Amino acid sequence: MLHRIARHVAAPVAASTTASFLLLSAGEKGTTSIHSRCASMALSPNYNIVRNGVRRAFSSNNNTTVPPTATTAAPATAAATMTESAVTKKSSGGLLAWYEGHLQANPVPTKMVSGAILWGLGDAVAQGVPALMTPASSTDEKEPEPFQYDMMRTGRAVFFGFVLHAPLSHVHFNFLESLTVRANVTGLGIPLFKTVMEQFVYWSWFSNSLYHGAMGAMQGQSVDQVYHRISDVLWETQKAQWVFWIPVQLLNFRFVPIRHQLNVVLVTSVVWTALLSAWYPPVVQDEESKSSEESTTTAAAVV
Repeated sequence: MLHRIARHVAAPVAASTTASFLLLSAGEKGTTSIHSRCASMALSPNYNIVRNGVRRAFSSNNNTTVPPTATTAAPATAAATMTESAVTKKSSGGLLAWYEGHLQANPVPTKMVSGAILWGLGDAVAQGVPALMTPASSTDEKEPEPFQYDMMRTGRAVFFGFVLHAPLSHVHFNFLESLTVRANVTGLGIPLFKTVMEQFVYWSWFSNSLYHGAMGAMQGQSVDQVYHRISDVLWETQKAQWVFWIPVQLLNFRFVPIRHQLNVVLVTSVVWTALLSAWYPPVVQDEESKSSEESTTTAAAVV
C-alpha cells in the first residue's frame, strides 16, 4: 500500500515542490505580494495532489485485490478438477490398474499373494471338478462316498504358492531373461530359447521336484518317503507337462511382459488342474494312494 501511495504522490509532489522553489526564488526579485502569490500557487496544490494520490492508491489497491482472489480460486478449482480426474481414472482402471501399480512397486510380495490365491484356487478346482463330473450310478455295488473338501490340502497348496513357488519363480523368470540377453538371442528365437531352457534344462525338473518334496514334507513323510515319492511321479509329471506347457510357454514368452509371465502360468494352471482332475478322477483309496493322487493331479501345474 505504501509503495502505491508513494508512486501516485511522490512524483507530482516533487514536481510541484520544484516549481514552488523556482517561483519562490523568482519572488525574491519581486514584491512581497508576488512572493506570497507564487507561494500560494506552488504550495496550495500539494494538498490536492496528496489527497488525489492517496485516493488513487486506495482505488488501485481495491482494483488489484480482486483479480488475485479470482486467480487464486482458479488454481484451486484446477487442483480439485485434477484430483477428481485422478479418482475417476483410478476407478475406471479398476482392479487391473490397482494390481499393476502394486506389481510395479512391490513385485515379489504381489506375486506371493497372487501365487497363494491362485494355488489355492487350483487345488479347490482339483478337488471339486471330479466330484461334479463323476456321475452317480445306481448299478454300483457300493455307494460313492459324499464329497468332503480337504481344507488342509488347500492350505498346503496356498503355503507352497506363497512361500516357495512365487518368489522362486520371480527369480527364475528374471534369470531366464538375463540368460537370453547374455546369449544374444533376438526375435523369434527368444521364446524358443526360453522354453527349451525352462522345460528341458533346469526349471521344470527343479520346480516339480520341489513341489513333490514340499508336499510330502508338509504331510509328515520321512526323507526316504519324499525321495520315493519324487522318483515315482517325476517322469510322468514331466511328460504331461511338456505336452501341455510347451505351447503355452512359447506364447507366454513371445507376447507377455516378464512381470506378468508368472501370472499367466498361475491362471493357466487352474485350467490345467481342472483338465487333469477331469481326465483322472479319484477313486476310493487309502491315505497313501490319496497322497499320490494329490501329487499327480496338481504337480503338473508347477512350471
